[in-house]
Amino acid sequence: MGTVDLNETLANIARAIVDNPDEVTVITVEEDNAHIKLRLSVASPDMGKVIGKHGKIAKAIRQLMKAAAGGTGKKITVDIE
Repeated sequence: MGTVDLNETLANIARAIVDNPDEVTVITVEEDNAHIKLRLSVASPDMGKVIGKHGKIAKAIRQLMKAAAGGTGKKITVDIE
């Protein structure tokens, strides 16, 4: 699974949660042989929905993305802003 697929996977997860799916963007910030860093941006009113109470939704999103990246053998980091 390539980086583009991981970007789309993260975007699809976020679009399913937020009220403004058109404002969801995912950017690959950094990639090397061992690490992929993705930046998820959502509309300000949707920030709470993506983070969730005590960060539970954000943690779940990160766990899903780690599972999705498992086949690549790379570590993945998701930043939410």
